[in-house]
Amino acid sequence: MALCEQYSFDSPHHLIGTVASRFAPRCFAPPCALRNGHVMAIIGSFWPRHFRILSWPCEAREFKTEPGVRVLAYCHWQSHRRKRPTVIVIHGLEGSANSRYVLGTAEKAFQAGFNVLRLNVRNCGGTEQLTPTLYHVGLTEDLYHITEELIERDHLPDLYLIGFSIGGNQALKFAGELGPAVPPQLRGVCAISPPIELSACSQTISRWESRAYEIYFLRSLKATMRRKQRLFADLYSADGLEQVRRMADFDNLIAPYLGFRDAPDYYTRASSLPYLSRVRVPSLIIHAQDDPFIPFAPFTDPVIATNPYLLLVAPRYGGHVAFWGRPQADEDRHWAENRAVEFCALV
Repeated sequence: MALCEQYSFDSPHHLIGTVASRFAPRCFAPPCALRNGHVMAIIGSFWPRHFRILSWPCEAREFKTEPGVRVLAYCHWQSHRRKRPTVIVIHGLEGSANSRYVLGTAEKAFQAGFNVLRLNVRNCGGTEQLTPTLYHVGLTEDLYHITEELIERDHLPDLYLIGFSIGGNQALKFAGELGPAVPPQLRGVCAISPPIELSACSQTISRWESRAYEIYFLRSLKATMRRKQRLFADLYSADGLEQVRRMADFDNLIAPYLGFRDAPDYYTRASSLPYLSRVRVPSLIIHAQDDPFIPFAPFTDPVIATNPYLLLVAPRYGGHVAFWGRPQADEDRHWAENRAVEFCALV
């Protein structure tokens, strides 16, 4: 089988404008030993990497996004920043601005001439004290305020969002909420391994073959809730936390803190899939068909194929966020990071 045939939806005509003919992403070529979603996800998460960006000049900047809420971003500015495009990189569940895939993407984007903001999603990256609230998979309020500030105060001409996992869901939902009112400065969105339909994700991660991921996330989420409860004891209770054994039960427990009735209400209102028909900004979605806990079925929804602003690239292999490929002469192994930056450079 030819490597390019590993795509289910890679026809560039799904994307509007001249990018349709210019953005023809090279096919993902995984090592034979990594043609397994679980193995790929583990390798992608733990393979040693060195990041030069950590030694580069950086501005730590807080954005006030709601009353009493601040979020922290690490900003890497090019010379004459107002003449350069800007990428905002959004991490995944329980990640941070220092997650490896964030650092890798940020380094590539900066080297390609972009200003780069490595965003800590609300409450993440050791920023629990900056807000009394929690983040959730569909949180978009912060993106509204951050992009508005970058446009109106910083006068940045071209903005791009690159989101991983839940960061991808937030970016797509944000674009859908904006609909036709999207500001002209928001030029493109890229979502890598986004959980666009949360109910299906909750069911998949509870299966025995994905149980290890559920345990991992629950351990981290519980620790976050305990820290939050210690900081804001009048707002949060740890009652019942120790008895939680499933992600769905955890989501049901915290849903009222997030403004939802229960887990089903949370899943329905926080998923980006219902908003995709309204997206009016060029958006690239990269999702592996063998993702171990985000099922592929929601990506076959006709809305993705029929909205000309959406381009879905769906390799057969890639795991979750990982996409650790064979080395290339002109780029490193991290295929999805390279494709995201390439996409932003073309739209």
